[in-house]
Amino acid sequence: MTGSIKQSMGNLYKLQHQIKHYEWGSADLIPQLLGVRADGSPWAELWMGSHPGSPSLVSLPAGDVSLGELIAGDPRRYLGEKTAKRYGELPFLFKLLAAEKPLSIQAHPNLAQAGEGFERENRAQIAHNAPHRNYHDPNHKPEIICALTPFTGMCGFRSPGEIARLLSVFLTGSAALREGFTPLLRALEMPEPAAEAESRGSPPAQSLALQTFFGTLFSLPREARQALTDFILSARDTGGEWELMREFARQYPGDPAIIAPLYLNVFHLEPGEAIFINAGILHAYIHGFGVELMANSDNVLRGGLTPKHIDVPELMKVLDFTPMRPRIIKPDSGCFTYPAPCEEFSLSVMRGGADGESQTANFARNAPAICIVTEGEVSIGGEVLKQGEAAFIPARGDKDPLVLQGNFTLYAASVPL
Repeated sequence: MTGSIKQSMGNLYKLQHQIKHYEWGSADLIPQLLGVRADGSPWAELWMGSHPGSPSLVSLPAGDVSLGELIAGDPRRYLGEKTAKRYGELPFLFKLLAAEKPLSIQAHPNLAQAGEGFERENRAQIAHNAPHRNYHDPNHKPEIICALTPFTGMCGFRSPGEIARLLSVFLTGSAALREGFTPLLRALEMPEPAAEAESRGSPPAQSLALQTFFGTLFSLPREARQALTDFILSARDTGGEWELMREFARQYPGDPAIIAPLYLNVFHLEPGEAIFINAGILHAYIHGFGVELMANSDNVLRGGLTPKHIDVPELMKVLDFTPMRPRIIKPDSGCFTYPAPCEEFSLSVMRGGADGESQTANFARNAPAICIVTEGEVSIGGEVLKQGEAAFIPARGDKDPLVLQGNFTLYAASVPL
């Protein structure tokens, strides 16, 4: 844990950061933002919120308490009437995410799927910390990722025809590779009526082909998987997808998901740009540093590029196999709220200039908020937050809106009302 904590009975409560040292994390990006010495370990995520897995801490006269405990002491005061009545707790989890290596290919369940899976694994008496547990809570996990540095990821299935065209190169490989990929390409073929429906944009025809393809991919024989790895590492093909596949093949030889850049859309974000990812959308973050905001859940179903538990049949139950390209959200002003079709959270960015002109916060009116300063220094209602510091701001109700002043960039998570 790093960072300062401080009680503030006025406008905000400074938070103590919770750091996750996953192996895919960056050794430098989060320490640099916090202004602390790197220790050589991978700093992958910084959590801000009340999730029981790593709740933020605040300091009270009686001692340190978790943010969840603070809120539970008076939910209406801290959350506001509407949020307290609907959720009873902070409904989102806010993070910094720093990826040096690819995260696992993954998707998250919707609300009904999460509730059913959580109860099913409880009935099976699977321990909540068991490595093979899929559902750690009964909540869904829509999320938005906003880049702080250039950021690369994958999101959403390409169309069956595009995937088939990109995968056809593997038919030039060894006999084992041809034998393995022929069923994959056949799975992407659709009968004539379905092909005609695809031209009219019919999701069912494409979804069925993609579902068959994805299931077939993970049944590739061991010889085909090894041949695939060898082919990718020895190929002279250039381009972003092939560079990514070579990187994946070196890290995860034998994993059929190393061809993910050919069946998922590769996206690139510039600082300030974001994408929203709904339940059931297959995705992976590859490189970069960003702020990530999601519903208060840690449910992840994985589909490759990881040493962690992979449950392909369960993953396929929650996947949306409709082809889709992620929409990149570009802020059009220095104070901008990223549109997201989600009831639990809203992400905003605010920037102040060197002229010192004050601004009114566009968050934390009738709902709680957590904010983090990513550049500069800001005064919020008389409390100063420096780069790397984060704070919880209770719902303000009828109080005057918060006034921000300074030369800063600040990201705020709140609840849309």
